[in-house]
Amino acid sequence: MQYKILIVEDELVVAGNLRMTLEKNGYYVSGVARSVFQAEQLLSANRPDMVMIDIYLKGNLTGIDLAITLNEQGIPFVYISANSSRDILEAAKATGPYGFIVKPFREKDVLIALDIAFYRRDAKQYRPKGFSISGTGQTWEEEKNTTIKSPAMIKVMELVNAVCKSDTSVLLLGESGTGKEFLADYIYSRSARKDGPFIKVNCGAIPAQLIEQELFGSEKGAFTDAFERKTGKFEQAQGGTLFLDEVAEMPVDAQAKLLRVLQEKELYRLGGKDPVCLNVRIIAATNRILEEEIAEGRFRLDLYYRLQVFPVTIPPLRERKEDIPVLAEDFVRYYADTMGKKVSLSEHAVQLLTGYSWPGNIRELQNIIERHVVLAGGALIDEILLPRTELEIAPLPVAQKPWKTLEDLEKDHIVEVLAWCNYRISGPDGAAAILGVSPAVLTAKIKKMGIVKQHTGT
Repeated sequence: MQYKILIVEDELVVAGNLRMTLEKNGYYVSGVARSVFQAEQLLSANRPDMVMIDIYLKGNLTGIDLAITLNEQGIPFVYISANSSRDILEAAKATGPYGFIVKPFREKDVLIALDIAFYRRDAKQYRPKGFSISGTGQTWEEEKNTTIKSPAMIKVMELVNAVCKSDTSVLLLGESGTGKEFLADYIYSRSARKDGPFIKVNCGAIPAQLIEQELFGSEKGAFTDAFERKTGKFEQAQGGTLFLDEVAEMPVDAQAKLLRVLQEKELYRLGGKDPVCLNVRIIAATNRILEEEIAEGRFRLDLYYRLQVFPVTIPPLRERKEDIPVLAEDFVRYYADTMGKKVSLSEHAVQLLTGYSWPGNIRELQNIIERHVVLAGGALIDEILLPRTELEIAPLPVAQKPWKTLEDLEKDHIVEVLAWCNYRISGPDGAAAILGVSPAVLTAKIKKMGIVKQHTGT
């Protein structure tokens, strides 16, 4: 099947090079537009399979504005841009792109991005309905000695089980202690590579000057103390899976080399001249907010979109309190068996655990349960000693109203301006002009904040 691609790019040289690349590799370019208005005309004349959009275009409207229209029509799209400001990233991300190509780009960057985009499109269109959480006919409870009751975590496991059997890269996102490494283990154990090696690397624990050697290896004589060839983590994971934990801690220059390895599927050892072909699946994880890291220049935008083929965001424990009782009982059972004790939690103890906010998430719960099992002198744990900072927070006086956050104040202001403008966003008298932002950024904020138009009766 020959896919139809619409290019929306106002730089003629870039658009021309992109067109030649696509046509040379078997794609059909249905047209090239330099503005949103031209793009909408071409869309109505010939519906494409994919649209490649530059964010900044000629005219008042941006590529993000066009993306909103494409979403309404169910047409997938990939962004092309060199801009990496935080506001633009947030606005672009809110539109749900199928990929992002960073200028300047190579031919292989374009082809890989399109392969991923069409894979994501097909996975979204043809995802089977009503499959079990495990994908094996068994429930999650039957496969693991843990019951998941929270809707948020059930959705996470549905995503994870959908991607287990493929070779697709996975990016696990979530606060520290939410169970990212556990999910990486779970994906590996149910993948087609489960009989191959599973190599784990904590990128934050390796000194910056050693990380390239650890990942990519080195040849004998590459530096003063290189008396023999050293095999890197990528080569150790050949035929299996490499887990890059805390990937956002990697130095930016090492990120550039990691990106090349992911794209080319080959590496050069330090001091080496011959490439080493790779057959490795990547699972990456971070507790950082990557959009903020990109805006601050600490994480590469192109690597972000290369890793974010299949992102999975794990909710913090405070947002899935339905799971706390069974998780706690599992930890009690495990540590009691390990220590040769017979111990269980009282109903009062479970209530205390459920009422706590768990800033350290599952790891904190596990540590607290282990400590109480160690100290348990009888068969029942009734009191739970939780951090004092949580227990000593005094309630606000009845007469004192809680302070609003900056985000709440911003939302109130946006709602007030929208009401004054009769919810008109664009134009010289529109809300975007009054607030001093582009219509695309304001539209993204409205969507993110859940602002809906208020209808008043007469």
